[in-house]
Amino acid sequence: MNIRELELFRHLASTLHFARTSVECNITASGLTRTIQRLESEVGEPLFFRNNRSVSLTPAGKLFKEYCEETISRWATLQNCLQNDTALRGELAIYCSVTAVFSILPRLFARFRKAHPRVTLRMQTGDAARALPRLQGKEVDIAVAALPDHLPENIDFVTLAKTELVFILPKNSPETVVYSRGAIDWEKTPVILPSEGLGRLRGERWFADKGVTPHVYAQVSGNEAIIALVGMGCGVGVVPQLVLEKNSLREEVQVLHPRPPLTPFTVGVCTLARSQRNPVVRAFWEIVEEEAAASQP
Repeated sequence: MNIRELELFRHLASTLHFARTSVECNITASGLTRTIQRLESEVGEPLFFRNNRSVSLTPAGKLFKEYCEETISRWATLQNCLQNDTALRGELAIYCSVTAVFSILPRLFARFRKAHPRVTLRMQTGDAARALPRLQGKEVDIAVAALPDHLPENIDFVTLAKTELVFILPKNSPETVVYSRGAIDWEKTPVILPSEGLGRLRGERWFADKGVTPHVYAQVSGNEAIIALVGMGCGVGVVPQLVLEKNSLREEVQVLHPRPPLTPFTVGVCTLARSQRNPVVRAFWEIVEEEAAASQP
């Protein structure tokens, strides 16, 4: 077995989805299947339970995942120690939303690339609500995420920005919003909520505190999708102000700052505490800490 095969196994052990690992790791489905079969042959035990509907790790697979993570980390450290120069080498996997690519990461990336040009950056983008699960699943080294109400002890977090959580209304379809006695009737106005994550939790908490059961029209993945649906007149949505400011459809909606306000988001960069033993992760983290300190008033 080689490092590439171990990396493929590690990714699949986190996603438990052959098609997704195939796409994200740039390997054909048949090639991935053959790789796993070779590993299972060498280990001498099945590593996955799999059928037409699901994939899961066997007991041997769980043990092998720990072996892979340790081996890959030690290999990266060895590569850096054996080089005759002082240049840092390796790979850094990062997960973030599309908004974070434009608003949070540009300066961090510019500094990191200038300081460590031989490190390969592997970017994954998607719903911000999936950032912490991807990190905890060890699919990535770094994630840009909103600070949850209770941060797990094994995760390090550095704050880079704070943003309001606001309601957005369709600008060109005012009839979508139903009013009663001068206020929005939330039981009749269609509401679009995130399907999961901190935005959904805080939206639900806001309605519960007001003693209101909202008319939930849709539950969607991703703040960008919420903005699009609101812009088309489908309902009223809940999104972070930071996301709205960077969105091309921001002129199609209008912002409502609710009273009482929704609990705002604290956005930052996070990593597993143990990952900082990886010199590549540590180098990126030092830049994050410097940027955070420089942004303090």
